[in-house]
Amino acid sequence: MSIVVAKFGGTSVADYEAMNRCADIVLANPETRVVVVSASSGVTNLLVELTQEHVDFERRQQLLKAIASIQYKILDELGQPHDVAARLDAILSKIASLSESLSQNRNKATTDELLAQGEQCSSVLFAAVLREKGERASAFDVRQVMRTDSHFGRAEPQIEAVKQLCTEHLLPLLSEQRIVTQGFIGADEHGATTTLGRGGSDYSAALLGEALDASAVEIWTDVPGIFTTDPRLAPNARPIPEISFNEAAEMATFGAKVLHPATILPAVRHKIQVFVGSSKAPELGGTWIRHQVNDEPIYRAVAVRRDQTLLNLHSLQMLHAQGFLAETFATLARHKISVDLITTSEVNVSLTLDKTGSDSAGNSLLSEALLQELSQHCRVRVEDGLALVAIVGNKIATTSGVCRRVFEVLEPHNVRMICQGASPHNLCVLVAESEAAQVVSALHQNLFEGSL
Repeated sequence: MSIVVAKFGGTSVADYEAMNRCADIVLANPETRVVVVSASSGVTNLLVELTQEHVDFERRQQLLKAIASIQYKILDELGQPHDVAARLDAILSKIASLSESLSQNRNKATTDELLAQGEQCSSVLFAAVLREKGERASAFDVRQVMRTDSHFGRAEPQIEAVKQLCTEHLLPLLSEQRIVTQGFIGADEHGATTTLGRGGSDYSAALLGEALDASAVEIWTDVPGIFTTDPRLAPNARPIPEISFNEAAEMATFGAKVLHPATILPAVRHKIQVFVGSSKAPELGGTWIRHQVNDEPIYRAVAVRRDQTLLNLHSLQMLHAQGFLAETFATLARHKISVDLITTSEVNVSLTLDKTGSDSAGNSLLSEALLQELSQHCRVRVEDGLALVAIVGNKIATTSGVCRRVFEVLEPHNVRMICQGASPHNLCVLVAESEAAQVVSALHQNLFEGSL
């Protein structure tokens, strides 16, 4: 049996009308057996606010009412089927109970369980929409198969366990019905609910695709594929019909918001093609991400990732010494920090950290404890308000003239860091966030629009 896993983001399941469009997409392909949904648009943000320490009783009631309103509007359009209404009431009641518990005893495990309830609601409702259209469909709790570690807020999937559990519990269901399940969430070996971090629904879909040996993973969002850059920054940005895994990984890592960076990893491991398209306009097509592509241009896209932090570490111990970098990276590893870019001199190391990579509750990864530990063996300076701009393509490191074309655009701007050469697929620069839009627009015009 050929299996396609389709994932629908928050705007794609925002209301009854949006869910209907997505249901038509699912029904148009008999091979789409697994549907992964995010929480309806706006719900996760409301849940995140519920987890915050400053929320008082009155505000908590307002948030609970707003969450219920979004879900009940969809239920009303469905005609209030009794079984669906009962399950939705139970989930909303659990949200209220968890938020009350969290207000009295703050802990990450309860936070994750609370944040997971948005996807529970949308999966129950979307399965009902499919049934309304005459399809056999049911909501499946992904926590039965998405095994993770116990790092609440940014849990790591246990790949082999996910594969085994999907084979045992999920695969047998697919021949008789469509399964609607949740993105973003999992459970540890003790059954405690975990989350994969913000944006983890794409990752969930790819992990399930890998575990089920799917032929394709479809990511349905609110834009028709991946563009040469954000069209809001460059009106002449063009859609990209197909790109390679390597290019897509670079784009996702460096800020292409239509694709979560981790999504590519399971697809690369099993060479599963990934499609990115718009649930609002599926007729426009989209972008296919494949192991091999016919066209490999030098310049494929310009990506930008905002809210970056530059960590400058200074120590005379580095001078003709060994072990400083090892000690630094060991410290970062203990705090679960992933470094993006790095440059070094004799006595300085500069690292970029992605602040948008906070945990599910929005807590920053750059903690006081980390800074204090680093300060024990070097002087630490933190710079915020930066953006990472990446030129993504092929053979960038070995093609003459690339730096000239890029740096003539950057000449009016103060560049804080340059990284090029580690990968043949990117050239990255760090600039002030206030100048990022201008830099992206100018680079796109210089590299892509000459042939328009």
